[in-house]
Amino acid sequence: MADGAGAELIAVYDADGRVTGSAERATVYREGLWHASAGVLVRSGDGSRVYVHRRTDSKLVFAGMHDCLAGGVVGPGETTARTAERELAEELGIVLTGGVGARPAARVSWDGRWQGAPMRCHLFAYLVRWDGPIRHQPEEIADGWWWTDAELRAHLADPAWPFVPDTRLLVDDLLRTSS
Repeated sequence: MADGAGAELIAVYDADGRVTGSAERATVYREGLWHASAGVLVRSGDGSRVYVHRRTDSKLVFAGMHDCLAGGVVGPGETTARTAERELAEELGIVLTGGVGARPAARVSWDGRWQGAPMRCHLFAYLVRWDGPIRHQPEEIADGWWWTDAELRAHLADPAWPFVPDTRLLVDDLLRTSS
């Protein structure tokens, strides 16, 4: 997604979730432009557990926080399903032959703040069942483990637990509809 100068371009959206163009990631974050991310909730094959991970401290956004979606920002001309598949492979080493499906299992728009700056993002969440190996990308994922829904919900009940804020908005619905 980088242009000739090496700056990463990402898709820019409007408040209603429509693509309007692209801009450098730094510009999107600095100016609080609407953009989109896609993530994948990984459940065990029997649906009893969810894969939770901690982001590295070197991540540009939400460093060191926990998440249960492997995901990232949508690039220019990229569908949210393709972003979800790409990020799942990059972050957790999971490559699916059938893909994540055309429609997300949940969607939320987050108009919040991160480190004092506006952060506006449409989050598209997908679901996969997986019992195979997981291989972390060391630049993005510091650690990971399997938890039951009850274990994850117990941690989420503490508002001070460092969990990615946009995922926090949709995780309860996603867990309820995916078990």
